[in-house]
Amino acid sequence: MKFLKKTFAYIILPAILALGGITACSDFLDIEPENKVPEESVDFTKTENMYQPVIGVYAKLRTSAMHWANKLLMFTRDGDVWSGRTDDQGAAVDFGRNFNYTNSFWALNNVWVTFYEIIRTANSALESLDGYAAYLTEGTDAYENYESYCGEVRTIRAWAYYQLVTNFGPIVLYKDNTQTDFRRSKIASVYNYMLEDLNYAIDKLPRLRPNQMAHNGAVSAFTAEMIAAKVYLLKGEYDQVETLTDDIINDGNFSLYTEYYDLFKIPGKLSNESLFECQVTDFGNGSGEYVGVDQWFNFAGPFSLTNPKTGTSFGGWGFVGYESRFVTWAENRGETVRAETSFLKAGSTTREGWVVSDARGTSTDCWNGKDYLPYDQLTPGRTTYGQNNNVRILRYAEVLLMNSEAKIRLGKNGDSGYNLVRERAKMPTKTGVTLNDVLDERRMELCGEWGNRYVDLVRTGEAATVLGPKWTEAKTYWPIPSSQLDDLPDLMLDPMD
Repeated sequence: MKFLKKTFAYIILPAILALGGITACSDFLDIEPENKVPEESVDFTKTENMYQPVIGVYAKLRTSAMHWANKLLMFTRDGDVWSGRTDDQGAAVDFGRNFNYTNSFWALNNVWVTFYEIIRTANSALESLDGYAAYLTEGTDAYENYESYCGEVRTIRAWAYYQLVTNFGPIVLYKDNTQTDFRRSKIASVYNYMLEDLNYAIDKLPRLRPNQMAHNGAVSAFTAEMIAAKVYLLKGEYDQVETLTDDIINDGNFSLYTEYYDLFKIPGKLSNESLFECQVTDFGNGSGEYVGVDQWFNFAGPFSLTNPKTGTSFGGWGFVGYESRFVTWAENRGETVRAETSFLKAGSTTREGWVVSDARGTSTDCWNGKDYLPYDQLTPGRTTYGQNNNVRILRYAEVLLMNSEAKIRLGKNGDSGYNLVRERAKMPTKTGVTLNDVLDERRMELCGEWGNRYVDLVRTGEAATVLGPKWTEAKTYWPIPSSQLDDLPDLMLDPMD
């Protein structure tokens, strides 16, 4: 495991991304770049290669952010989701259930390092793009492409900072790969830095859905707007949240995917609901090249699902499950569509006829069904749990719920977006929707997705009540990993403005 010091000290030169890579484009997928091409080998006059640095950022997103250890810690601290096993990676259970933060835990360091690797790669990509820009003329289509590509990189970099700041609080603003000052910045400064990136992206990126982008699935101006809205939600600036989400909604280009069950499966890849996905492909082949997310899905799946007719079985590692009290809460409120999709209960049978294994006495008895991919959707020859599925990161459903929350907090009617989400879930609509209604809807709609519930509990001041006496305000954020403190003493200084 690389420490932050080593990660920062190893400067990826602007050309690391120059040959091959993964993009967000389904017809432009390739194998991840080696990240070792020397700078002097790049001919920046060949501006037709200008998207190559952006490809590398998507590749780093896939290989770093989607490391299973990130899910192990980031998704399991909200009282609804836990790490699922007490017999393996027990420190994660202690982290998420008891808030006993051991800063020497290797997975804690993994979260820190992997998101800074994305930031480092993004910094390098922007430097490389500037190299190409020196041979472009402002006002031309090529120069507009340069600005758009910078917008993609800045959007992904801002998203990486969002993950770091919501988990670690004050963090290092790593603005340049030659940087030697690693003193942390206050949370407000991190928010403002993210918004600088996002405002640039909003201005320069196309106003399209990701599935309409020239590189199919790439982030767009609307992706940047959504991330900015999430930042403003943290800041409590609800007028900004309303403005940004109104713009996405009123554009009329996004819609909720009709079948919630299929949204997280192959039919729902890059749907009109998607604002950000990490793409995966096996190229339709049962062997050979595969661009994937390693164990992201496999890690979270139940130990096995068995077809009683054929005796065939497949499954995962048994991590990441739902607490029984959350499942009970969901069922008591009448959830059906989202309950079937989200909950894979031990001993239950999926609609495809596969029986979910028991809990083996060491794990949860209900796993995250949003990670489940039916066997008949797997490419023959590649039957690893979840293989060939995209990772959903940002969805239009959350835009609608953020819009409803912002309107309610501003004294306006927030029924519309809330009820659209409810209707898709076959839940009764309401009038005079309250803030608690929206927060409960976020809890159900976004369960098991990117730690949204924990962030909501913190920003609304409900964490102490919901998470119990083992959680205190002092435990809002994780500590800096011990290996980082050993190598970078600046991290122990008080954060600066």
